[in-house]
Amino acid sequence: MSQLQGMAAVPWELLPLIPMGIIAGLLAGLLGIGGGLVFSPLLLGLGLAPHQALATSTLAILPTTFAGSWTHWRNGTLPLRGAAAIGFGALGGGLLFSHLGSGLGGWLLLGLQALMYLALSLVIEPRNPLPGQDGTAGSLRLAPLAPLAPLAPLALVGLVAGCASGMLGVGGGLVMVPLMVRGLAVRVYTAIRLSTLAVFASAAVSSATFLADGRGNLAMALVLGLSAGLGARWSAQRLQRVSEARLVWLLRLFCLLLAIDSGRRALGLLLASP
Repeated sequence: MSQLQGMAAVPWELLPLIPMGIIAGLLAGLLGIGGGLVFSPLLLGLGLAPHQALATSTLAILPTTFAGSWTHWRNGTLPLRGAAAIGFGALGGGLLFSHLGSGLGGWLLLGLQALMYLALSLVIEPRNPLPGQDGTAGSLRLAPLAPLAPLAPLALVGLVAGCASGMLGVGGGLVMVPLMVRGLAVRVYTAIRLSTLAVFASAAVSSATFLADGRGNLAMALVLGLSAGLGARWSAQRLQRVSEARLVWLLRLFCLLLAIDSGRRALGLLLASP
């Protein structure tokens, strides 16, 4: 498995990553995340060091979130003004913080991830459904932000997500969706669509930095990202068929699982350090 740590891994060694990429993409399109919740633990389990795993995860997030964002835009369910605000905020956050993570220890990166995921699992909750927005099976189209959230707070949410992407190697979707739902009173469906685009923006900036630093494994990222893009496009088209309450509980569950996994790995690295 050590051969997977370098850029020279041969194609057939990467084929087992395809089904995991598809699973990550399905979750990405459904929950507005970049797929990093699957990518990072998988890459760590394959033996990559924390910095390389988190950088490779960010590279793989890029095609995943592009596929989801393109689908929402084609369906006419992506509020363009809100998307522009949160996207520019995420770009700015990625630019400001994409170099900071390299100076942190691996155990500290994973420990910060664990704390972030735990906090998010405690704050996100569904809002009472508005008329015609109960999230039951039916129309696949949903009106944009109603009322439209102020653009400045949306940009700030994007900035926070860009910081998470740059420092911790995660796309920030699990940060943005709870912030928009709880703090800005945005519907979960709209928050997921906006989050997908903002994750793409922040991951684009962070990916350029990671490639320049040589921290990411491009071959693994391409296999994961391209296969995840297929899954993300499929699930993004069916987002409206899942109830809002179920989406929130899925987000809570994954946040808790990630908090446990990241905390366990952080503790192991800390105890193993001299």
